Amino acid sequence: MENLQGKCVLLGITGGIAAYKMANVASGLKKAGADVHVVMTENATQFITPLTFETLTNNRCVTDTFARDFQYDVAHISLAKAADLILVAPATANVIAKMAHGIADDMLTTVVLAARCPKLVAPAMNTAMLENLVTQDNLRVLEKYGFGIISPASGRLACGDTGSGKLPEPEVLLDHIARALAREKTLAGVKVTVTAGPTQESLDPVRYLTNHSSGRMGYAIAREAMLRGAEVTLISGPVALSPVPFVDTVPVVTAEEMLHAVQTALPRTDILIKAAAVADYRPTAVAEHKLKKQAGGIDLPLERTEDILGWVAQNRHPGLFVCGFSMETRDLLENSRAKRIEKELDMIVANDLRTPGAGFGVETNVVTLITAEGAEELPLMGKDAVAARLLDEIQRRREKNEEERL
Repeated sequence: MENLQGKCVLLGITGGIAAYKMANVASGLKKAGADVHVVMTENATQFITPLTFETLTNNRCVTDTFARDFQYDVAHISLAKAADLILVAPATANVIAKMAHGIADDMLTTVVLAARCPKLVAPAMNTAMLENLVTQDNLRVLEKYGFGIISPASGRLACGDTGSGKLPEPEVLLDHIARALAREKTLAGVKVTVTAGPTQESLDPVRYLTNHSSGRMGYAIAREAMLRGAEVTLISGPVALSPVPFVDTVPVVTAEEMLHAVQTALPRTDILIKAAAVADYRPTAVAEHKLKKQAGGIDLPLERTEDILGWVAQNRHPGLFVCGFSMETRDLLENSRAKRIEKELDMIVANDLRTPGAGFGVETNVVTLITAEGAEELPLMGKDAVAARLLDEIQRRREKNEEERL
């Protein structure tokens, strides 16, 4: 999870069976550096003890609005002021109804009513209770008042029913918190399209031509853009990576499919980052049946695949920022500069496959950012850090271009 150092997160836990999952949420936030406080309703303490959260957070777990030995002068006001974000999870129908109508009859609902920070609510209850028109209306009221509603998961519920109403897994809740707190929303309102991963070009029903791209770099860029508030479209070749949350992922296989996806996304794109490793060639024909071994080998006629960046250069709209990637094994700067000019790119990210820690299938990268003004070589760093540095530079250059247009 992203670094949340200096952030204060308040977890409001109500009386649902899924309350036990919140121990992992508290632990994950603590590991990310957040200052974590927990407020429990009386019913929640029947499912998991306050001591569990006190041990995990090193902060006192609050359960009583009027505890005489509590250290805050006015506890509900102090917690409300301290919190950068409040997550109420699991949120029962009862507490949702209270929050929607301003009822503050315990510490949790009192803190929520007093707080001005962003608030997230994760409903968890029996499917019939969740789908009841009253509960649905209460959730709409909370949304109207600015609460973020985390959609429940579906599956077998504690009551034995199967349907919607499960509390999402801790990782999902942590992703929601990270999106809200981890970055300033410097890309809010900006539409970013990222391509990632390899393409595959079929030889026959069994085999295909491809490359070693894992997609990690493109996925890291998509996640970083999402955390900064961008509306992100991720056009992804076949990879073995978990989906990036809160991102519109468009799966493709071939270079032709990737081109069509880029063509569809481009008119509504402000920043295009082409991090995919697209096959340069494909077989001129795909065999109908599996190709059998032949003593003298086989001839494999190839043809060029679609030039996606070439198409973008001919069809880009005013204000579009285009960043490409270049992987080389020799003459890195010379070849990458030539590609940037040929494809009319605003920036190209170059790396040498021979450099230790760079290239395919690793968590790190060593890249050089090349623009018309020059080249900046970055040190060895994780791909997440490379993504952050890349978007910093893109944002800076877009702001500069905007100033020059004005």
